[in-house]
Amino acid sequence: MTAPVETRTACGIVQLTLSRPERGNALGPDLVEALLDGIDRAGSEGARLIVLRGAGRHFCTGFDLSDLDSLSDGDLLLRVVRIETLLQAVHHAPVPTVAIAHGATTGAGADLLAACQHRWALAGTRFAFPGAGFGLALGTRRLALRVGSDATRDLVGTGRRIELDEASELGLVSRVVAADAVEAELDALAATLAVDRETIARINALTVPDTRPADMANLVASAARPGLKARITAYVAALQARKAEGGSR
Repeated sequence: MTAPVETRTACGIVQLTLSRPERGNALGPDLVEALLDGIDRAGSEGARLIVLRGAGRHFCTGFDLSDLDSLSDGDLLLRVVRIETLLQAVHHAPVPTVAIAHGATTGAGADLLAACQHRWALAGTRFAFPGAGFGLALGTRRLALRVGSDATRDLVGTGRRIELDEASELGLVSRVVAADAVEAELDALAATLAVDRETIARINALTVPDTRPADMANLVASAARPGLKARITAYVAALQARKAEGGSR
């Protein structure tokens, strides 16, 4: 199996590509830890821009549930804590971050997009935040920073899918880019980053509220309620039933 994250560095731009396309780049433990390591290395080795991309058809389809049957409530709690740790690392990265979404960008994958300063998307990208469907409060405050409180309550409370036009209108997506223009657009963005890293860190401290302890506490409180695995299992079963019903019509 290939590495869970492919890293490419050029001219101070560090591109981290989620490389589990057979799973829709869903966030399993190997992928989460590799991303955390990549972000830490990029920050410590002088990157000017960190870019998150996804291999295959989708950017990231959320929480990897492929081995759900073998997991306990405690296993699941640890996994969501590590995902929140990743989202916090992205949101508070010492240099600007860009996510380039495509295909399905859902659940924790949509939270990963929302955690980035620059949130680009290709034509046809679709989004959803279904975590509240199984009782998790993951990424909610960061989403509210992007789209506002009312829109966040709608997106999280319903878990509904939204298309690119609506995501752009809400502010979840900051820019729509053509697939064949991504590299040129990244080079152009990097060329505008004339501010030194220390100044960027000071600007971030003044403009990005540091609510990491409270956000982690809220996530843990939501995930630690007894029955997390049962709630996720019921959610997945209901989702599969809806898909089967739709396919039989």
